Amino acid sequence: MPATKHLLIIRLSAMGDVAMTMPVVYAFAKANPTLKISFLSKSFFRPIVAQLPNVTFIPAEVETIHKGVSGMWKLSRTLKKMGITHVADLHNVIRSKMLRAFLNLPSASIDKGRQEKKALTSVENKVLKQLTTTIKRYQITIDALGFEKVTPLSLPKPNRSEAVTKFTESSQKKWLGIAPFAAHSGKQYPADLMNKVISEVDKLESYDIFLFGAPNENAALEELSKDCKNTKIVAGSLPFNEEITLIGQLDGMLSMDSGNAHLAAMFGVPTITLWGVTHPYAGFAPFNQEHNCILSDRAQFPEIPTSIYGNLVPEGYEEVMRTIPPAAILSKIQELV
Repeated sequence: MPATKHLLIIRLSAMGDVAMTMPVVYAFAKANPTLKISFLSKSFFRPIVAQLPNVTFIPAEVETIHKGVSGMWKLSRTLKKMGITHVADLHNVIRSKMLRAFLNLPSASIDKGRQEKKALTSVENKVLKQLTTTIKRYQITIDALGFEKVTPLSLPKPNRSEAVTKFTESSQKKWLGIAPFAAHSGKQYPADLMNKVISEVDKLESYDIFLFGAPNENAALEELSKDCKNTKIVAGSLPFNEEITLIGQLDGMLSMDSGNAHLAAMFGVPTITLWGVTHPYAGFAPFNQEHNCILSDRAQFPEIPTSIYGNLVPEGYEEVMRTIPPAAILSKIQELV
């Protein structure tokens, strides 16, 4: 075994999950300065991992050269040549399990608490309690390898790049990010209510509002912010790495239970999240932002949470987020930002 210990951290997807690893890996890297650390993930997430000093990013091309069993074998041979000595599997899926088997090195894998989550989302005999957070599960996994134990830390704000400086040159008020979309409708605030929130925040004249989303959501963001004069649409205007830089400069973020919330929280940005059929008890509240979660009304919709990812919406639960009044969101923004 090489004299220098070299830890491989595996988290292949998704954006929010990768972002939630950052406070743990950052603290771990600071506490173990002589340890080599590599982070294996999909290429798209390189800009997230790039926020970590002294951590090497390794792309997992799972749709091409690293696809299937033969692809994982090929990837394991490449990693062997890099001198990997330990593996922290923060994903624990078929691909990462194969990779651990091929590497045959000291390793630890995350316990996702599947049975607890099943009980939390069950309709009958629901066990409604706070589960171990995902960030804590990441921490426990790395701690199991026997290195210096750590407490997760917020990342330092990134340096303001030339592109972000130019994009924000007319923005002199407090910077509020709003990310109004989510992967599933069960955790996305209704468009008419989000339009009201954005309009009311705009009228305060206290905030420059930055709207985040995918490039193909640009038209929807324009519709949400029509007639507003203090808004700028980030989607499609900045590449992903520059979006992350901008998020790190924000004074506050309003997001769904989605990836942008975790990108903001990893930098310690005050982050408000809105919750529909999902619930923070599942362990996915943004880092250190549990007190800024605004929940749909379980008294009216007692089956919440209906799923972990928001993809299961029971009949009659399509409008759960209408129980969150825009006035409550506006009040929270003014309180926090």
